[in-house]
Amino acid sequence: MITHTEGESNTSEARQAWAARHPDGATRDLLARDSNAFMHQSLSSPCVSTIAKAEGIWIEDTAGRRYMDFHGNSVHHIGYGHPRLVAAIKAQLDALSFAPRRFTNEVSVELAEALAEIAPGDLGKVLFTTGGSDANEVALKIARAATGRFKTLSFWDAFHGAGFGAASVGGEATFRSHIAGPLLPGAEHVAPFNCYHCAYGHPGPEACGLACAKMVDYVLDREGDVAAVIAEPMRAVPVVPPPGFWKAVQAACKRRGTLLIMDEIPTGLGKTGRMFAFEHDEVIPDIVTMGKALGGGILPIAAVVARPHLDVCGDFAIGHYTHEKNPVTARAALTTIAIIREEGLVERSAELGAYALDRLAPLLTKSAFVGDIRGRGLMFGVEIVEDKAGRIQAPDRAERIYYRCLEAGLSFKISAGSVLTLSPPLTIEKDDLDRALGIVEAAILAEAG
Repeated sequence: MITHTEGESNTSEARQAWAARHPDGATRDLLARDSNAFMHQSLSSPCVSTIAKAEGIWIEDTAGRRYMDFHGNSVHHIGYGHPRLVAAIKAQLDALSFAPRRFTNEVSVELAEALAEIAPGDLGKVLFTTGGSDANEVALKIARAATGRFKTLSFWDAFHGAGFGAASVGGEATFRSHIAGPLLPGAEHVAPFNCYHCAYGHPGPEACGLACAKMVDYVLDREGDVAAVIAEPMRAVPVVPPPGFWKAVQAACKRRGTLLIMDEIPTGLGKTGRMFAFEHDEVIPDIVTMGKALGGGILPIAAVVARPHLDVCGDFAIGHYTHEKNPVTARAALTTIAIIREEGLVERSAELGAYALDRLAPLLTKSAFVGDIRGRGLMFGVEIVEDKAGRIQAPDRAERIYYRCLEAGLSFKISAGSVLTLSPPLTIEKDDLDRALGIVEAAILAEAG
């Protein structure tokens, strides 16, 4: 289903206008059943619309309306229903559909070996989980076991999952504010690069970003016993780190005996134009987590990949998931990696992403409401503002633009209040990308009318 934009209320004017334009009975009935059946939560239920079909870059609702999906919850790197992936999953179901714990299988071992091969440096010891939130919690357990420490340092506004530990190290209020009582003890936070102060004030994103890196060093020094820094290598809002940021953070970690965990769950597997987003910044973390697109947009699977010396948990369980070495999800992931590599999708992401940013760049001067255009590869965004000089956010304006785009056949999400966040499949044809960018441009320029 097409979900709400971030921060959108269920009764917003734009949403009500959208619903009024599409009064078909099939859509109304399924939305009403959804609202009655599911517990309500932000960003999920109730839903904006329905979905009956997903194929390639397209989703289709129960009334036959089609949308290019530039959100996809970051799972659709290879598009929806890739024929090679569907065939591989069907064949695996016939060959071996499940493996109980303590029984290994060929395809799961092959996947672990493939992940070690694509990960840079000596990252090579693997554990599978059923979702990204769990993968991050496993990474935190490894860090505690390896260092004998329990504290963590992470960034405000970051998202690392909805589990209790993942929400504790995350920094989004949506996933923290409802929890009564204390979160995970020792979960310290600092401002991220391109925080509100440096994005909208002085001395500017690069200088302030490096100041934020120095704050990491300061906190690690003051605390003295932090097990790990866990972070997104590129903020998925999206924001690219300033040059030198991650090198400075990694150096601070090494000085203090702190591990660096990179959460590549939305950004990994080629989305930013490199297999892993941290490769842009010439660092290699101690642990990397990945998920979402790993299952090819069909099955849920995530993974933790760590340096060999962190394989220290043999005497106790750190994951122990029922589907830990499920051969069907492993086959989906192994086939997805093969498709990404053999179809050159990492390089394609870099090429098309650069093209998209160049095409959107004129909006900075054409529109009084565009404050910034940024991203890497096929994860990029257009920041919508009220005041260009002060970069004041404009969530209502961004929401109106979103629904204009949805009406024209393009779905995406709004991040950080008013950033149109565009993340198409890596398989997208250039003509379709052009069409989508044209929809965004027209919707933004119509706002001035």
